[in-house]
Amino acid sequence: MPRASRLLAPEGTSAMPHTRATPGWLARLGLHRPEPRAWVMYDWAISSVFAVIMSAVFPIYFVKVAGADLPESRATQYWSIANAVGSTVLAVLSPILGALADFAALKKRSMALCMTLGASATAAMFLIQRGDVWLASVLFVFALCGASGSMTFYLSLLPHVARDRAVDRVSAAGYAFGNVGGGLMLAVSLAWIQRPELFGSRTDDSTLPARLSFVGVAVWWVLFSLPTFLRIPEPPRLSGTEGHVGSNPVRAAFTRLGDTLRALRGYRQAALMLLAFMSYNAGSLTIVKMAAAYGTELGIGQGDLIAAVLLVYVVGIPFTLLFGMFAGRMGAKRSIFVGLLIYTGISLLGYVMKTAAHFYMLAILVGMVSGGTLALSRSLFSSMIPRNKSAEFFGFFGMCEKLSGIFGPLFFALAIGVTGSSRWAILSVSVFFGVGAVLLARVDVKAAHSASPASQGP
Repeated sequence: MPRASRLLAPEGTSAMPHTRATPGWLARLGLHRPEPRAWVMYDWAISSVFAVIMSAVFPIYFVKVAGADLPESRATQYWSIANAVGSTVLAVLSPILGALADFAALKKRSMALCMTLGASATAAMFLIQRGDVWLASVLFVFALCGASGSMTFYLSLLPHVARDRAVDRVSAAGYAFGNVGGGLMLAVSLAWIQRPELFGSRTDDSTLPARLSFVGVAVWWVLFSLPTFLRIPEPPRLSGTEGHVGSNPVRAAFTRLGDTLRALRGYRQAALMLLAFMSYNAGSLTIVKMAAAYGTELGIGQGDLIAAVLLVYVVGIPFTLLFGMFAGRMGAKRSIFVGLLIYTGISLLGYVMKTAAHFYMLAILVGMVSGGTLALSRSLFSSMIPRNKSAEFFGFFGMCEKLSGIFGPLFFALAIGVTGSSRWAILSVSVFFGVGAVLLARVDVKAAHSASPASQGP
């Protein structure tokens, strides 16, 4: 049987040949087959970007070096705006690219193109010097578009590599592996910056270690993504595309996108889930993206800031896996509610934060919930959509994620402009979690599974 067909065979069918027994812990994580193991390696690879570029080292570098000629609150605003611009571009393009990838069976190639764009921009960050706030902003936007764009296609592979009963565990395992990979790269970057002599760097240029870490992230990203590209076959064009065979791919993609928009009315629970996710993810992304810049503004040392973000990844490894296990017992929806409650406490702690110790407490709490809530959100959504349009639906998922990235940072920047204080801005983020919780409470998971099980399709 061809590999692609084996990949899509439902659990329990005879399509899968007998394979050797694998360790029990791999089975518990849903990684007892090679395709899911190859899939989670992209989380390992790309999490270095989210750790070093989006969350820790580059935000500090942006404020302290690229924005050195600006007041720190002004530099923080520039950082918010750069995040919003990148997210806006992605929000517009994600559904279109997803429709094209589904129609032309281009998931992996589209993912590789986005990765190439993002990795190139990340490596080019080596060129950023003091006062280069515009260059830093442009390169960050390209890196953000490349990384987040590739994630849209990466997540669209989830329904194809994970069987229905394992999708929560595989998604959570991917995020946990991402925490390991991102945490390791962040630890190397921290050591590089704090002890450059260990790496043979003896220059008087204090920015060189950080700039070299940006190049290291680009190399890490490309190198560890290879198992995903080499081991997972491109899912074939599935049912629903036959009527467009021979059509212009771009025109057909827009036609399918319109079909999906109309069809989304028939997937009411999935649409409601998207709205809930867009709200609470706006709060989550704002906290993660603005934490380092906010801490820098409060005068917390660079070493403490990077170490605290590293702690997020270390704590996230076991707690993401625990969230996946809890979801198996209490359901993904209830588990997400627990995460939103803790996120609200994080927003309150951010408001009163004054010391490095407070920042470390905040990091522990973020590590406890950030991976689990996102992993379960994407697996819960994947269980509500038809497999033959996974890239299109995850294009909309990506669009909502990017809209979150627009609303959250812009709201944060607006709050700074109105109040003149980042403290009130971080407190106002709690509104997103409250609205998200209300919308999520209205999602009927059982009705969604009955209307469109993830196993729909071949």
